[in-house]
Amino acid sequence: MINDILKSVSTYVRDKECSKTWTPGEDWVQYSGPYYDEKEYVAAIDSLLLGWFIMGKTGRLFEDVFPEYLGKTHGVMTNSGSSANLLMYSVLKCTNTLPENYLLPEGSKFITPIVCFPTTINPMIQNGFEPVFVDVELPSLNLNLDHVEQILESDHNREIKGIVFAHVLGNPPDMDRVMQIVEKYNLVFLEDSCDALGSTYRGKKLGSFGDISTCSFFPAHHMTTGEGGFVATDQPIIRRALASIRDWGRACYCNDKKPGDVTAGTACGDRFKKWFKPCSDFTYDHRYVFSEIGYNVKPLELQAAIGLEQVKKLPVMEQARKDNYKRLTDIFKPYEKYLHLSVPTPNSDPCWFGYLLTVKDNDLFTKNDLTNMFQESKVQTRSYFTGNALYHPAYKSLREKFDYNDFPIANIATRNSIFLGTYIGITEEKCDYIKTVVDKFFATYNILL
Repeated sequence: MINDILKSVSTYVRDKECSKTWTPGEDWVQYSGPYYDEKEYVAAIDSLLLGWFIMGKTGRLFEDVFPEYLGKTHGVMTNSGSSANLLMYSVLKCTNTLPENYLLPEGSKFITPIVCFPTTINPMIQNGFEPVFVDVELPSLNLNLDHVEQILESDHNREIKGIVFAHVLGNPPDMDRVMQIVEKYNLVFLEDSCDALGSTYRGKKLGSFGDISTCSFFPAHHMTTGEGGFVATDQPIIRRALASIRDWGRACYCNDKKPGDVTAGTACGDRFKKWFKPCSDFTYDHRYVFSEIGYNVKPLELQAAIGLEQVKKLPVMEQARKDNYKRLTDIFKPYEKYLHLSVPTPNSDPCWFGYLLTVKDNDLFTKNDLTNMFQESKVQTRSYFTGNALYHPAYKSLREKFDYNDFPIANIATRNSIFLGTYIGITEEKCDYIKTVVDKFFATYNILL
């Protein structure tokens, strides 16, 4: 019966996909979205029909498979990329699981670009750490490494313990210089690779440089499990601590077994022992001993099943993003006098999350004019996340330490930057349509090819 159900699901999805149409000017050119066929749906339904919903054996299989895509050896899957970032910071406070040399005291400071996605900095603040903002560069909007070094050279009390940033839309900063800075100042490097899956620097995968790195599987990203994320590391002891705080702070790490299985709890052979040192006169189930102050940010088994199918499609999806980058560059290159375009940083091969545009100061049009044109033409765009984070109500307390005017390029990004999508769903036909509306927009200002 299950096979019949799965066969029906497969047929339904194929028929549904075949019936899809797109009409220029009437239907949206979405900036991103999931790229599924019947395999993801069948994997998801099959997972549900097995009757085990929370993370289990499929999730652990995904955790074995995925780290290599970030150039790491270990990792844990989470319910979102933002939760992955939360764990990345929180693990630095796992005093009962990690040796002291892995930990950072409360109040430690992290250098981070002021133009960011909020959940790159939110969990830093939530964990009692402090941001030290730096400005960004044009055209990439990556952090300004000259500014980074100026701040580190003036940090005589060595309060700055780490550096954290996201590779902007998959395009990295000068990673040679970043790693020299990390080594020179003995910094913890937390690498937010949520927008950079498939990108490389000197042939080395982004996500492989940091002490800990993260990835997101939100539908807008390079692959998706609906919601989902990943934290990766090369250190088994950090992986164990990450799994603990993801799973309520549980001390037991044999939790990939299904309760009730004859093998449950046998991985270490120590499930029932006298675990409590203050009261050592009774035994207790190790599955309910808690070593850290943790969360519950596990994914569903269904998400892992989808993820295993998505990784098989990564080569095709990644190549599509690179191809669409080239198409969009051809569209906007004639108007470079008015726009800062997305340009790969030296030695990098980005797998573009999006195509960044920053309007140069001119007397003809503004970013709002350009954005409104795209909106009216049903071509989706997005602002580059926070822009200058200090503008947002969430960070008003930080305005006592930082001044808007100290970040001139961030202010330009806030007022003048947007990005378009590059994902596989933007077909050649849709790129042709984008070219038509872009050329028409510039022609209204007598800017002709």
